Amino acid sequence: MTANSQKRAWANIDLEALKSNVNLVHQINPASKIIAVIKANGYGHGMTEVARVLAFEEPRVDCLAVATIEEVVELNLLGTSKRILLLQGFRDARELEFLMESDVEFVIHSDYQLVLLKTALLENIVPRTLTVWLKLDTGMNRLGMPVDEFKQAFNFLQANDKIGKIIVMSHLASADEPENADSIVNTQNQLSCFQQVVSDLGTLIDDRVEMSLAASAGILNWPETHYDLVRPGIMLYGGSPIVGKSGLELGLEPVMTLCSRLIAVKDVPRGGTIGYGSTYTCEKDTRFGVVSIGYGDGYPRTAPNGTPVLIRGHNGFLRTKLIGRVSMDMLTIDLNEFDDVSVGDEVVLWGDGLSADEIAKLVGTISYELFCQVTRRVQFIYS
Repeated sequence: MTANSQKRAWANIDLEALKSNVNLVHQINPASKIIAVIKANGYGHGMTEVARVLAFEEPRVDCLAVATIEEVVELNLLGTSKRILLLQGFRDARELEFLMESDVEFVIHSDYQLVLLKTALLENIVPRTLTVWLKLDTGMNRLGMPVDEFKQAFNFLQANDKIGKIIVMSHLASADEPENADSIVNTQNQLSCFQQVVSDLGTLIDDRVEMSLAASAGILNWPETHYDLVRPGIMLYGGSPIVGKSGLELGLEPVMTLCSRLIAVKDVPRGGTIGYGSTYTCEKDTRFGVVSIGYGDGYPRTAPNGTPVLIRGHNGFLRTKLIGRVSMDMLTIDLNEFDDVSVGDEVVLWGDGLSADEIAKLVGTISYELFCQVTRRVQFIYS
């Protein structure tokens, strides 16, 4: 009996694959510093465990980036010497004070944050020399300052001796569709805007200023966007940031393999239906298996009939498919071609041998969402 044989649903997290994906980022551009994005519980993979590997075993990672104050607190408990970046910055003076005292870097994307920082500087309550990330809106129209406001903010920060370093940043909206003409134009326009603003700043750009534009899609498709710091997110976990391509096709290794097992094997005669809503009608006498995982565990309820899964037989894992609607705790799979499977056999829902990007495409989403939706009912096993 294997260690996994008592588990109903689990996720194998391959930390060596995580390091391999970091290595790919480094190979693409060895000159750029790597800002590893580990927000949203490490894209659903377990932030603390991911951070521990990146902080203590990955010298190529320069900084860990998160999205919330709570994530900053969790990282601080690790005691890592890596830089920490809060991507959405602070919301009020209290959070700013906490970040400054914790030696955490932060993004300024809006005027209200600049006002709070100015107040702290004027009141002389800044405890150390700060590294500030200043975000320019180059056309995504989400977070970031418009051009004129950005230039004014940059001038203020550059002139203040409490600001030790400024990192000029923006974010690309359409870099994930490199074969779409409109997306190419959008990305080129954003890049041009970024370049023009940097050019306009002229002699103010000195050795205290660095630039960051590329996240995962930019890293893989737009080398001219790499600059001093790159911000890989989904690609660290083996998911694809590129529309129409899987992580495997991009040379990435899956970090999460979501698994479950057969809890029943049944037969239904021709004409019978399977599951809620009778969404699958058997065209012939059908043998099928019930697998102990469902949308209560994070597997998408919208997965249609025919969505692939892997089932372990005597000759290794083989591909079969969903038949019938996914329910809260179970799903059902076609076993017509499998004579050598039985209750307790392992099933892979995505990961090693079956790209999460393939599943995501079938359910109308992206692998990011699949990873983040895995619930606490699933046991995580780190190797």
